[in-house]
Amino acid sequence: MASRLQIQGDDSVLLRITHSNLKTFSADVRFSLQMSVEAVKEKLWKKCGTSVNSMSLELYDETGTKVSVLNDDSRPLGFYSPHDGFRLHIIDLDPSSVTSGGWLEDTSLVEKYKISDEEYNKRSGTFRKFKEKLASQNPSAFGSKTSDDNMQDLCRNIKVGDRCEVEPGAKRGVVKYVGQAEALGAGFWIGVQYDEPLGKHDGMVKGTRYFECPPLHGAMVRPDKVKVGDYPERDPFEEDEI
Repeated sequence: MASRLQIQGDDSVLLRITHSNLKTFSADVRFSLQMSVEAVKEKLWKKCGTSVNSMSLELYDETGTKVSVLNDDSRPLGFYSPHDGFRLHIIDLDPSSVTSGGWLEDTSLVEKYKISDEEYNKRSGTFRKFKEKLASQNPSAFGSKTSDDNMQDLCRNIKVGDRCEVEPGAKRGVVKYVGQAEALGAGFWIGVQYDEPLGKHDGMVKGTRYFECPPLHGAMVRPDKVKVGDYPERDPFEEDEI
């Protein structure tokens, strides 16, 4: 029986990724057909947080029909005959995984520490006390205010959908929001969905939804930190591909 390994023509495939525990997680990822299933899991682990040993992968076609279960970590991805547009579904088998229980997506499940203004004012050494001391020593320093159009000019060449690189760290991703964000401060902000989980949220900041993205992939940064251009997604396995 002939091997099912597909390596003729284009030796890569673009798959839609979904996750059993992360209902809002969805991403398009390109893989080399020559990557082993284990290498595929390593790449997915960096995107969703499910460990390689706890990950089971299922392949579905465009109609939603299950094509195969990727149950042999040593086989190349091409053995399972994936095609562009197929869906690769991650099943997290670890009941104590960081992705279980919904808390990674729903921050309302996380218990938050609260303190009343009265109690906070009684404390010494707080930032509020420090700010009050500075204001009393130099009132003019606190008289200036960031304008509502701060950095608006830097946004003229930045639009939603642009690939970008963010400093510090040269983090790459795609622009998801351009505009003002009162909860973060006056002026203009750029919402970015990072390619990897290097962010702090899923596009919701201080109770306001600015854009949608997978958990821990979102960031709101000032325009002067963003460069748009040809910044393709980095592939940590690129050097290992033949």
